[in-house]
Amino acid sequence: MILKKYLRFSQRKGYKPVREEIQIEGMSSSLRISLWNVLDLYLFRSKKPHLMAGYYSPSVYDEVHLKYIGRALWLGYFKRPVDTLPYSSLDILTEIRKYFFSCEWFEVYDFLEFVFQVIPKDKVLIKALNEILEEELSAYRFIGGVFVQITESQEIESLESALTDDVFLGVAEHLRRALELLSDRKKPDYRNSIKESISAVESMSRAITGEKKATLGDALKRLERYGKLHPALKEAFMKLYGYTSDEDGIRHAMLEEPSLTADDAKFFLVSCAAFVNYLKTKIAKQMRS
Repeated sequence: MILKKYLRFSQRKGYKPVREEIQIEGMSSSLRISLWNVLDLYLFRSKKPHLMAGYYSPSVYDEVHLKYIGRALWLGYFKRPVDTLPYSSLDILTEIRKYFFSCEWFEVYDFLEFVFQVIPKDKVLIKALNEILEEELSAYRFIGGVFVQITESQEIESLESALTDDVFLGVAEHLRRALELLSDRKKPDYRNSIKESISAVESMSRAITGEKKATLGDALKRLERYGKLHPALKEAFMKLYGYTSDEDGIRHAMLEEPSLTADDAKFFLVSCAAFVNYLKTKIAKQMRS
């Protein structure tokens, strides 16, 4: 029997935060391992032909490069006596590996930032690193020599709040499904994740208006008519409506974009969850009063 993937009870009720899916205050073993593999394959191994075999062998480590990185780490990062630096490059690698897999999650990012300061800029390596961060739903990207947070704690809290709602069940279910499709490590579905995020906004709009076929545009007009929506907010929401509506094929064109990424899906998930929370707590409550 195949069980449908779903958020566990602890996640739905907020006991186990969704931030374990979007990695903002931690690092899964798969993310840590993948980051190490990028270093191993793109930084530590030799890029030159093997002297004995006469061709490039990915199994050969770059001894000179490893000793250079090791010396820089001992002096500037580990702050260890330089005379304790192992003579063998493989022993150096063993010590680096031991640290990498035992340090705190945030120290992994510290370590990587330091390494990238002491080695020549390598666009291929940086691209591979950011691809892993995106694939594993890390909240950070390596930009301009440092790790930049692209998903804020407040955004995650907003998402968790929308997911654990027990009043607007249909809205929460759409967001749950969007997160499931986004966080599927083996076969993520960014396109349908975006659709589910959009559907959550539409579902909330229908709850506000009481009309089964209401769109976000309909809800905004009604809220404006009742004086419940600030003009600046209305303008911002209308721009979101431009992406989410079917009018003039805008939604269709956006979802047919061939290069949709995890960042695109995450943006819509977080943005739609925040908008749902705003409508739920600030507007729907006022209209019922």
